[in-house]
Amino acid sequence: MENKDTITGAEALLRALIAEGTECIFGYPGGQAIPVYDCLYDYRDRLRHVLVRHEQGAAHAAQGFARVSGRVGVALVTSGPGATNTITGVADAMLDSTPIVVITGQVPSPLLGTDAFQEVDVIGIMSPITKWAYQVRRTDEIAWAVARAFYIASTGRPGPVVLDISKDAQVGRTVFEHKPVDFIRSYRPWPEINAERVAEAAALIDAAERPFALVGQGVILSGAEQQLKDFLEKADIPAGATMLGLSAMPSDFRLNKGMLGMHGNVGPNRKTNQCDVLIAIGMRFDDRVTGELKSYARQAKIIHLDIDASEQGKNVRADVKVLGDAKASLSALTNAVRPARHTAWIESFATDEAEEWEKVIEKEIHPTDGKLHMGEVVRRVSEATNHNAVLVTDVGQNQMVGVRYFQYTQTRSVVTSGGLGTMGFGLPAAIGAKLGAPDRTVCLFVGDGGLQMTIQELGTIMQERLDVKIILLNNHFLGMVRQWQELFFNERYSATEMENPDFVAIARAFRIASREVSRREELDEAVEEMMATDGPYLLVADVEKCGIIYPMVPAGASISNILM
Repeated sequence: MENKDTITGAEALLRALIAEGTECIFGYPGGQAIPVYDCLYDYRDRLRHVLVRHEQGAAHAAQGFARVSGRVGVALVTSGPGATNTITGVADAMLDSTPIVVITGQVPSPLLGTDAFQEVDVIGIMSPITKWAYQVRRTDEIAWAVARAFYIASTGRPGPVVLDISKDAQVGRTVFEHKPVDFIRSYRPWPEINAERVAEAAALIDAAERPFALVGQGVILSGAEQQLKDFLEKADIPAGATMLGLSAMPSDFRLNKGMLGMHGNVGPNRKTNQCDVLIAIGMRFDDRVTGELKSYARQAKIIHLDIDASEQGKNVRADVKVLGDAKASLSALTNAVRPARHTAWIESFATDEAEEWEKVIEKEIHPTDGKLHMGEVVRRVSEATNHNAVLVTDVGQNQMVGVRYFQYTQTRSVVTSGGLGTMGFGLPAAIGAKLGAPDRTVCLFVGDGGLQMTIQELGTIMQERLDVKIILLNNHFLGMVRQWQELFFNERYSATEMENPDFVAIARAFRIASREVSRREELDEAVEEMMATDGPYLLVADVEKCGIIYPMVPAGASISNILM
């Protein structure tokens, strides 16, 4: 006789997710996840399931949700190809420190290792690209594994966790008990701040004449935006931001000098190689930020604040390493430094800003010749949202113009694929972003190449009736590759020109309002129409075919070697 006090493993999974605060799951059903989906039928009022059109979309949507909400994104898929289709999203989340939990169905445990239908070694595949990957074979482990997964994904340096749950564990029965996890032996997510290191850092900053701060996504992940502002203002330090760290500071904050890196602003790149003290905060010195390492900030004393000890000194030497959460580290450092003024140093950025405006920015956002420019489209949309929207981008030229010319007034406003550079990321990530921040306008900028990689997710937008504004910068090329071919490969445009479909007709098939513009005179009206539309909208902007994103630091070159 069945014990009435027990529930199935599938129900235990759903109860555990709810206990961890989950309200939304992105997923796709299949044979080895059917027990969970069957149980989900009775939980429709407590868990919103978003049916994506491909499992890669589930992982990217979970990322978008996590990035704007600060909560753990959840994806649910079946075994075999269902699980392997999430690999790209999991790897993307790992490189960009995004907290997601991906739950995969698995064949019954007696069949493990037999090459059963749709069996694959999920743990072997996922372990190198996750914070934790665990296979659940016993029903009694499900609630424990979920609590542990959420704790690991969301604490310390966030990242993805994969739970692979065998089918027999899903159908077995257990007594459900939720026990939140707040401690794991040998896992130390919040390092204690070393007061001596803080004092050493403060002494360098107090003695500096030309201090410069590099702001990474770690500031956003720790919720340290106010602490950052307090620190910069007290010590009067100008700052540049990595691509993922851009919205940690409002665009108009007086000490915000723009974006770092290959397509970053001129001032932050040049000043990195002119400052006398460099303070890196929650960033990992990615090669797209540093360029040639042997010439990177050789003149400066370097202070590195980071929660992950493995990042300190990994790529760039650090004279002082402050290990800890950015909020705690910045609070301690702000208390330790003396008030200062670096007026002449800060004013020196104006020369670089003027040069970049004249040679690049003005020509891009206020062009007077030829077809539409990508930058002018981005800036018009940003202005139409009063710079309050969430920017989502795909990868390529659309990404670089998006982050450069969109502007930000609040945190968690940039959702893009940084470390992995995943084309196809944008559309499903925008779905997750809208569900993670339903009260905010979500604007996706995507290229014709990236859109066609996950274009099926228009079906998800249609079914969920999501108010996502999609701006397709259509240049009939794989634009970023074409740019490199033009600049560095003698204009040999190998396999980059695209013959595209009628995107407006495709949008119409998905019952999504749309419009195509090719003339500058049409742009304002089209953007106004898009923003006034209640529901999803696809604006196809036919932009110049051969646009080049400047400024540009060539790969492997010094960040002082800036093409304009």
